[in-house]
Amino acid sequence: MTSENTDTVAPEADWDARAADFDEEPDHGLRDPEVRAAWAGRFRAWLPGYPADVLDLGCGTGSLSLLAVEQGHRVTAVDRSPAMTERARTKLAGRAAEILCGDAAAPPVGERRFDVVLVRHVLWALPDPAGALRHWRELLRPAGRFVLVEGVWGTLSPVGMPAGRLTALLEPLTSDLRVERLSAHSRLWGKDVDDERYAVVATV
Repeated sequence: MTSENTDTVAPEADWDARAADFDEEPDHGLRDPEVRAAWAGRFRAWLPGYPADVLDLGCGTGSLSLLAVEQGHRVTAVDRSPAMTERARTKLAGRAAEILCGDAAAPPVGERRFDVVLVRHVLWALPDPAGALRHWRELLRPAGRFVLVEGVWGTLSPVGMPAGRLTALLEPLTSDLRVERLSAHSRLWGKDVDDERYAVVATV
């Protein structure tokens, strides 16, 4: 078990080098119909029921952005890796999406505001997650929401962000917050998992 006080440091990663095979992971590429359907179902619950402006930070190859667009939302997707953003542009070509290369912690969106800030498996890897959340809060419109998917991976040398730490960071910034535990939902991951995986949906 991982302590709620776990604090981890993200290893350096060459995301350009990983872009070519990034979608091989079932929950990255969403190529398996059951995995894709499982994430689509979550998105219908997590995202607004009306066409919304979604900011997908650390978008990778754009699989989650594509799901959001397919459900009628307008997406601005940001990733710091040029190789990832190029693949996202290809995946989302002709869709209601803009793909930007930039830092997820300080996305290059100017004065634009959004209905949703969507982040999956990115916040834990940032050097200042509390500062990033404060900045992202400023990018949300009134009654906007965070949709944050995070976890703690590994047993001997776990990395990630426990749900308790994330909710503590979010509580001063939001008016309503709920945690959904996702570890038992193997269809989301394309396999059984026994580590901590969860989503936080919080309204400002």
